[in-house]
Amino acid sequence: MQGEWQAISGLHLAKAGETFLSYFCWALYQSNLMYILGIESSCDDTSAAVLQDTRILSNVIANQDVHQKFGGVVPELASRAHQQNIIPVVEVALRKAKIEKKQLDAIAFTRGPGLLGSLLVGTSFAKSFAMGLDIPIIEVDHLKAHILSHFIDDDETKNHPKFPFLCLTVSGGHTQIVRVDSASEMTILGKTIDDAAGEAFDKAAKTMGLPYPGGPEIDKLAKLGNPLAFTFPASSMQGLNYSFSGLKTAFLYFLRDRLKEDEQFIEKHKADLAASIQFTIIKMLLNKVKRAIKETGITQIALAGGVSANSGLRQSLTEMAAKNNWQTFIPKIQYSTDNAAMIAIAGYFKYLDGDFAGQDVVPYSKSK
Repeated sequence: MQGEWQAISGLHLAKAGETFLSYFCWALYQSNLMYILGIESSCDDTSAAVLQDTRILSNVIANQDVHQKFGGVVPELASRAHQQNIIPVVEVALRKAKIEKKQLDAIAFTRGPGLLGSLLVGTSFAKSFAMGLDIPIIEVDHLKAHILSHFIDDDETKNHPKFPFLCLTVSGGHTQIVRVDSASEMTILGKTIDDAAGEAFDKAAKTMGLPYPGGPEIDKLAKLGNPLAFTFPASSMQGLNYSFSGLKTAFLYFLRDRLKEDEQFIEKHKADLAASIQFTIIKMLLNKVKRAIKETGITQIALAGGVSANSGLRQSLTEMAAKNNWQTFIPKIQYSTDNAAMIAIAGYFKYLDGDFAGQDVVPYSKSK
């Protein structure tokens, strides 16, 4: 009986030891968790996000409706709105993340490219806030952050691309095909030599009299139209570069000539026009992607940037991937448009490398 009791006591001690060890490991893990505050202010959205390592805790975005009546972003109004929004947005992001500001390990911010006045607001806030907390700041390139948004973890997303992969980055200001060998090693294989795909969407929408922002309006109308109703010239650049200025001009002249014949032409054919111009832009984008995959042998392809929210582009890439046995990575809508979560994840990788910025850092409006 005594031996049995000793055995039972030993078992309880062993279990207690396992419990203590598990708690100790959990406490050690918790103490090593990294909290990064991300700040995005490159254009007209003020955003703040908190990441716990790669896991998103909050992602708050304040939009600026003031630009709608102007049909585009007014830089001076954007920077003023950022000044009004940035403090409450950061406060909400911290509150939603359920952490105190003293728990932050670093502040990542968009250094560029973007509107200089808007970037100055985010940069200045990040510097002063980090100085008050005595923590490092991390400058982030906006375009690289879009690509790294694929590594954000949330309750639903755990599948991430493996290095190397290709990324089609498409926004209102940029169109690029990028080879991504690591979080810090990226090579631009092709880019637009003039206008971006997002700008082509917006200008086509404006020409048709659609409200700002035009890209989403084109996308909605395109679902109701025939993509083969009208044919527009798809420019063919050498290599993997793009050009959308010719398409914009051709669309403008096409509408001008048709309106001379029928003043109601746009209204009568609005859905078909949207579907046809969207079809042409997507065709131009994916033809180069297909070529890039053939040249590199890399069959993992990711989408990034604001235009990656376009449903036609998402569907077309998915269908092409299935046909060619590619693996695709398409971000959630909330990580497609400008957001601070992507800035925070980019900051996380730079933090691991010890790549911090000094208080003398200044923003840049164009890609370096």
